[in-house]
Amino acid sequence: MQPRSPQPSVRAWFASRGWTPNAFQAETWAAYLAGGDGLVQAPTGMGKTFAALGGAVDEALNSPPGPRGVRVVWLAPIRALAKEIESSAASLLAGVGLDWQVGIRTGDTPPSERARQRLQLPEVLITTPESLHLLFCQADHAKRFATCALLVVDEWHALLGTKRGVQVELAAAHLKRVSPNCRTW
Repeated sequence: MQPRSPQPSVRAWFASRGWTPNAFQAETWAAYLAGGDGLVQAPTGMGKTFAALGGAVDEALNSPPGPRGVRVVWLAPIRALAKEIESSAASLLAGVGLDWQVGIRTGDTPPSERARQRLQLPEVLITTPESLHLLFCQADHAKRFATCALLVVDEWHALLGTKRGVQVELAAAHLKRVSPNCRTW
């Protein structure tokens, strides 16, 4: 298979918007592309979402297209945060021309959307720890999550030392079992 036709990188998308990546964003992208896991710590509004997602997007842009399926699982501890992440992710994906779908799966997801997701999960799945565990209860979950390249745990500090934090740790370990190359940020 041939690599995808050239598409703008995340850096080119930033430039098209008149932005310059922060050092922590560029470092995160490089570390992700080198196969690393890590922790991003920066003030609110500085672009942590783009830092965490950028490496996986650049990797996809420079790789042969693979099978459809989950590429990114984004754990958000609060449902309100999910909409903001969805908007930022969709903007980046559209800007670089990557045809990934972005979807939210929480306790508030309407039954019609849950039915669509039973047929095909989006490439970027924004969910809560509880909803991810419910998805892992489906018989075909290992196949559905085998394509995952990135797990992002947003607001990890809010989950540390809690029951939900333990859920995240268990989910991360399970995801790593079904998708051994999945990186965690």
